[in-house]
Amino acid sequence: MIETGKIWMNGKLVPFKDAKVHVLTHALHYSTSIFEGIRCYNTPKGSAVFRLPEHVDRLFKSAKLYSMKMEFTKKEISDAILKTVKVSGLKEAYIRPLAYYGYGTMGLTPTANKVDMAIACWEWKMGESKAGKFSGSKCKISSWVKIDSRSQPMQAKAASNYANALLARREALDNGYDEAILLNYQGKVSEGSAENIFIIKDDIIQTPPLSAGGLEGITRDSIIQIIEENSGFVIERDLERDDLYNADEIFMTGTAAEIKSVTQVDKVKIGTGKMGSVTKALQESFRDVVMGKDERFLPWLTFI
Repeated sequence: MIETGKIWMNGKLVPFKDAKVHVLTHALHYSTSIFEGIRCYNTPKGSAVFRLPEHVDRLFKSAKLYSMKMEFTKKEISDAILKTVKVSGLKEAYIRPLAYYGYGTMGLTPTANKVDMAIACWEWKMGESKAGKFSGSKCKISSWVKIDSRSQPMQAKAASNYANALLARREALDNGYDEAILLNYQGKVSEGSAENIFIIKDDIIQTPPLSAGGLEGITRDSIIQIIEENSGFVIERDLERDDLYNADEIFMTGTAAEIKSVTQVDKVKIGTGKMGSVTKALQESFRDVVMGKDERFLPWLTFI
């Protein structure tokens, strides 16, 4: 990682290399942290953060679900995000706000410890989402079952949830795939390791309901709104493994991934085995939105 600019920690901007926590920080031992992944885009009108209020709202929703008392207001965190990006000098960046129980007392009960807050940003590189952006990614249905709300609050973007996702992705990579798809305890399609999933069959776009265990993705919501604004519709319904194999197109959505095509699930070729026309069109529509070229969605951009 290239250390650029500074990191905001509890109200102060500190040099990248000095943004440190104690080895006995509670979150390091018990996964008591929540976070967001946010994108800043270099648009023709200047750098803009995509759907900033929605990301900050979700951060506070996650905090509530984990009974974390935030030390800063939504406005203070929103302002700090913009300030951190501005200080970095980056025109385009990935932004990571993180709230976590800090150093104080040790033991499972975290309430004696203050909730610390940090915000970092760094240069965005396509990395692991590259395959889905161009040639289409190969996905493996994971042997790991997606945890659900009987175990943890799935609508919290919490670090603890991602241990499950990490195991699934590691298994997929070790077996020669690009990404994992997780099924829930009922055997229904939930989501990718870090993305929501959509299928297209006979020109009908479908996606699992949130009750299937996937995160309420902001990119997921954006794509649904874009489709509806363009006179289309999305059906939310439980999807089976068979629905994936029989789909004409599959794509995934996420802040990091944006929209990426899936052209293979397990050993089954999806559609023609190439990125489909609907997925390609949605990629282009989404790019227009984040670049500020679609005036209908300009309110989603917060310019720096």
